[in-house]
Amino acid sequence: MSARRTSRRVLNSTVALAAAGAVALSPVLPLAQEYQPAALDPVAIRIGAAADYTRLEFAGVVGARARVVIEGRRVVVRIGTTAAPDVSRLKVDPPAGVEAVETRAVQGGTELVLTLAEGAEARTGTADGAVFLNLYAPGRAPEPSVAETSAEADVPTVGVRTEATADGVTLRFDWPRSVGAAVFRRGEAVWVVFDAAAKLDLADAANLGPAKGARWAAGPDYVALRLEAPKALTVSASADGGAWTVRIGGGATPAGGVSLDRDPSGEPALAFNMAGSGRAIWLTDPVVGDRFAAVTAVGPAKGFPQRRRTVDLHVLPSAQGLAIETLADDLSIAADGDRVIVSRPRGLILSSPTALLEAAEPTADDAPRKAPNPALILEDWKGRDEDGFLARHRKLQAEAAEEGAAAVDDPRAPAEKRLAYARFLVGSGLGYEAIGALNALVDVQPGMLGEAEVRGLRAAARVSIGRLEEAQADLSGAAIAGDPSARAWLGLIASRRGDWEEARRQFAAAAGVVDAFPPEWRARFACAHAMAAIELGDVEAARALIAYALSQQIGASEQLQIRLVQARLFEQIGELDKAAAVFTAVGKAPLDAVAVPARLGVVRIGMANGKVVPKAAAAELETLRWRWRGDATELEVIRTLGRLYLSQGLYREALTALRAAGPRMATMPGGVELQADVQAAFRMLFLEGGADGLQPIQALGLFYDFRELTPIGADGDEMVRRLARRLIDVDLLDQAAELLKYQADQRLDGVARAVVATDLATVYLMDRQPEAALQAIWSSRTTLLPAALNAERRALEARALMDLGRFDHALEVLGDDASTAALEVRAEVLWKQENWAGAGALYERLLGDRHLDAATPLSAADETRLIRAGVGYSLSNDDAGLSRLAQRYAPFVEKARNPDAVRIALYDPLTLSSPSGLAAAIQSSNTFTGWVEGARTKFREQTPAAQTKTGGTTPAAPPARPAPAGA
Repeated sequence: MSARRTSRRVLNSTVALAAAGAVALSPVLPLAQEYQPAALDPVAIRIGAAADYTRLEFAGVVGARARVVIEGRRVVVRIGTTAAPDVSRLKVDPPAGVEAVETRAVQGGTELVLTLAEGAEARTGTADGAVFLNLYAPGRAPEPSVAETSAEADVPTVGVRTEATADGVTLRFDWPRSVGAAVFRRGEAVWVVFDAAAKLDLADAANLGPAKGARWAAGPDYVALRLEAPKALTVSASADGGAWTVRIGGGATPAGGVSLDRDPSGEPALAFNMAGSGRAIWLTDPVVGDRFAAVTAVGPAKGFPQRRRTVDLHVLPSAQGLAIETLADDLSIAADGDRVIVSRPRGLILSSPTALLEAAEPTADDAPRKAPNPALILEDWKGRDEDGFLARHRKLQAEAAEEGAAAVDDPRAPAEKRLAYARFLVGSGLGYEAIGALNALVDVQPGMLGEAEVRGLRAAARVSIGRLEEAQADLSGAAIAGDPSARAWLGLIASRRGDWEEARRQFAAAAGVVDAFPPEWRARFACAHAMAAIELGDVEAARALIAYALSQQIGASEQLQIRLVQARLFEQIGELDKAAAVFTAVGKAPLDAVAVPARLGVVRIGMANGKVVPKAAAAELETLRWRWRGDATELEVIRTLGRLYLSQGLYREALTALRAAGPRMATMPGGVELQADVQAAFRMLFLEGGADGLQPIQALGLFYDFRELTPIGADGDEMVRRLARRLIDVDLLDQAAELLKYQADQRLDGVARAVVATDLATVYLMDRQPEAALQAIWSSRTTLLPAALNAERRALEARALMDLGRFDHALEVLGDDASTAALEVRAEVLWKQENWAGAGALYERLLGDRHLDAATPLSAADETRLIRAGVGYSLSNDDAGLSRLAQRYAPFVEKARNPDAVRIALYDPLTLSSPSGLAAAIQSSNTFTGWVEGARTKFREQTPAAQTKTGGTTPAAPPARPAPAGA
């Protein structure tokens, strides 16, 4: 924990005096936790006035450790400096409720004495690294909050009893429950710290024998006691249930039981093995003024027997728990179960783990020697020829096995022979074997993970076999981070992942050490660096790096890899003929690792210059796709093939190819781009109209086959709605309703849900499912809907009620709504109720001024309205209304879709009196068919911009349901 952090906990600063006859105790021990000096001056007194009280704050290095004692009407603030602070303002203008202010010198400090008026109150505490004092005028102090009263009531009072002799004293703390404790000596003082809040009752602790000056303080979650005792007196502790007994002098024997070791994770940290460890409590010594930590533990007693120092910290001997001093602001102490880990963000400064091992016997002259850098491979590590390799391997393996067997019984056994064997394996390119040897070393001696060479060798072996994530974890260890040799491997990892900028940064940092690697690794680093330069457009750097790589004494396979990069350079700068020639030559190699990417390059260039037709390119890419699997080359083949299929309109083949990589390759270079290609293809098909050329049932099948590609959020919602509209257009109403219902139930809420539920209700009514339509409307009711949407929903609800035969309820829902949709439903209800006069009048009203445009034939909907209006007037014997209709719409009869039905309705009312004539007129005026066509037209005319965009994390598409076979 840091003294500079703004989040901090502080000690309470008011404690009642002990009962009469007890040892005089300071009511406050300034063990301020984690304070931040509020001012540059040692003592800074700040004064602020509020409506109900005046606040004094004592800040600064010295002021923040002020002690406050409230004795009736007197408030005494003791400040640890002999230089009297400036309190002139307080004396000239004392706060409300303060009668007098004075200062007085005392031994080792200054006291500020405030005399309160009768009925005035003072409350004190600490906040923001300062001690504050709130002064309330008589009758203005607030009542303590329930939380404060409850918290204070919950803090137990722990009795302390003493038994003193001439040469020692025993203190017994009677806790009501088991708590953790830390007991230790720090200079002339003995500290007893408990990890629970309490008040200490020292009424029975008057006789301290050779000890003196007992003072205690309580924090929000701990209590600490400090007393002075001669250094010659030893300290011990013991636990008995909830009681702790601390003995000072008198032959006390400190308990052991706490051991120290390196962090087994290999990080530069210390691990204390302490059973039942509690937590770290940071304190400030009131005499010295420095900060330290006490780490508690539950009983039985166990302590750290000796003093230990490192650059970062100082561990004190303890009778119970731990005590750690430090000057570092960022020291972290984490207690977890039976282990306490002490660390810093950048690691502690510790000696190498090998320094703790016994000295190794001198190694043979032919044993691989340690490299100057931890992740550096030396040329002489590997065997020179086959006979020499086998003999050397057997010898090094036997020596390593012998040393490893000894290390099982002796953790301090040397590790040089096992490291020599690992160097040999790494230098010989045996990555799997090297990893096994190094893991066996770490299993026996976990602390060796803190050895930089172990991390470096294992990282090199892991990179050589393609385990990039594991290698990066090794290279990120504090013991090796920042080393130039590690930067070379990090550059290679970044290049293989396609992080070109990071690759160039790391290779630049490793420039001084690359020449020390064997030729094959120099060529590999240069090749990867050149590829990064090509991708970032640095042509000159790429040329230089390729020339450097080709100058190395390397094998044919390495040279072919470099030629591949050279061909990419030619392609990048537009020299396609040169690039094609190099790709063609490399593509003839018997090594698929270089031949496949080379042949891919040939296809790519051939397609660019038109020399390869799409069909031939697709056939070649399909062959390459199955010839080489599992790395960035396969991803590039899949991307190229998918784009080719999309350009040819082969959507299913394109999605199948692009989806083939799957999650298994998502973390590879190009994996993110391939996933983006898949999503872009799916969006193009179902959001941007690419699949509009397919038959709706084909589009539905394609959508369901690849539904996992539906994006989360507004775009996925829009895809589903577009597809639903296409299904409605071809009467696949069940499938459309399923898509819309999933949206309304699982994806949306508020206005957006109401919009989709309205469409869903329309689809249900088109499919003659009025009950489901009502459920869709009722389950999506919400406030503050747009007026037009409300009108549409009322009309749909009334139509559903009408279809259920609930005519009066339908009319009640419509109320006085005069919208076109409402008038249509009202007219239909009146028609079904055989209210001919009312129905006829409404249908004529819906026609409006249509008769004025005689040149344009009536639409199907208007023709139906005209027929029904005529029939209604005829059946209600409204001759005037019928004559009006006949006069206005006579010019439309011959142009009508069904002129006979129009004539019967307008000119031959006698025919309507016969059953056959009435049936013919009604059949020709089927309003449901007209309404369905109108709804279908509305869906057809909807555009993406008209849809309400929504978000969310639920998949936009429901689980797949196969379309009916006969659809």
